[in-house]
Amino acid sequence: MSESIISVSNLSKSYILDRRGDKSDGLRHLLENAVRKPTGILRGMFGERGKNKSIFWALKDLNLDVERGGMVGIIGRNGAGKSTLLKLLSRITEPTSGKIQLRGKVASLLEVGTGFHPELTGRENIFLNGAILGMSRREIKNRFDEIVDFSEVEKFLDTPVKRYSSGMYVRLAFAVAAHLEPEILIVDEVLAVGDSEFQKKCVGKMEDASSREGRTVLLVSHQLPLIQNLCNRCVLMDQGRIIADGPTDEVIGTYMTRGANLVKVALKERKDRAGKGRVQVIGVAMRDADGNVMREAISGSEVRISFEYVTRDGITVENCIFCVEIKKEARSYIALSTALVHQKKLDVSGPGRIDFIIPKWPLMEGTYHINTYVGSNGVMEDFIEDAASIDVIDGDFHRSGKLRHEGWRDMVLVDHSWQHAVGETSNFN
Repeated sequence: MSESIISVSNLSKSYILDRRGDKSDGLRHLLENAVRKPTGILRGMFGERGKNKSIFWALKDLNLDVERGGMVGIIGRNGAGKSTLLKLLSRITEPTSGKIQLRGKVASLLEVGTGFHPELTGRENIFLNGAILGMSRREIKNRFDEIVDFSEVEKFLDTPVKRYSSGMYVRLAFAVAAHLEPEILIVDEVLAVGDSEFQKKCVGKMEDASSREGRTVLLVSHQLPLIQNLCNRCVLMDQGRIIADGPTDEVIGTYMTRGANLVKVALKERKDRAGKGRVQVIGVAMRDADGNVMREAISGSEVRISFEYVTRDGITVENCIFCVEIKKEARSYIALSTALVHQKKLDVSGPGRIDFIIPKWPLMEGTYHINTYVGSNGVMEDFIEDAASIDVIDGDFHRSGKLRHEGWRDMVLVDHSWQHAVGETSNFN
């Protein structure tokens, strides 16, 4: 058996939640409260503070060993503890209890903004990160041109990174993390910020780092096809614990089964949602052309996917975007967004409903799951994986009595026609 380059034993991380309010209220609010309720302030200072606090365990008694040179995917729903684990492994935060052994240099790419000094230029941050990894100035210089070429930000190399866009930042951050020869590379969902071509470059670099250079890669992503493509081993986390660890296809199968069970839970009771929460989806339904709720969709028929939402305390939230992703197993089939088909501003307040209208349902028979997303001015307000499911029955999509050829399954149906030109040829070369 290969040597474990990462060993985690009984790792736990807790946070204290203060139910009295936001400490960021500042000195003015503290003084006001002291004047209005002096005895309450004194009780809080002497002996009764614990009554208003609770402990949240982000990780609990977690054990994990990763062999040198492996590429391991880490999956799980929002709040499962994935990012907390990576922050502990990256030494960004300290564990409450337990032990971490890292037998190699670690480079991590987590949240946008982590790892670079905003006042320093891209050039200066390359040297800073290399020094943190224990590399000499000569070693960094030897890799410098390769880093800059990979990142494609040469024109902005002497600009402070605080002026970079999120995409530029990720380009340079990944290039630095991947090229300064760490034994362990830790990558979170942040790669989703980059464009598709750059993502392909990153995937290729991670494959090379693991298979050719023998480095260890830990990858967190909600893009299950990416995990399937890159990782032979996968770890599934839930509520701060590892609940499955093994071959990637088997673990993803477990993940999908748990997702099927989650759709049975009322959205109001779901605790695995993410976002600021000023707008929340509280119900998802499938309707026919007349607005009646349906249990099943038929290929070729009109289908409406309804989002029932509510805003916190009845406030108005401006510039909202509602999105839906329809998937089956690890593959996405349809993505819908209010921002793609209309330019008009969408402000929401109180309870309401958004209907996505699909004139001709384009999917074949099977059970599909829905992810819901609400954003506002670039901020995530609400995101739920497996918010609902859709059962589909094959219908006469093409109005020809035929839907598919033998052996065809799980495809998107598209209206099309064809023409036949006799005696005509063209030179396609």
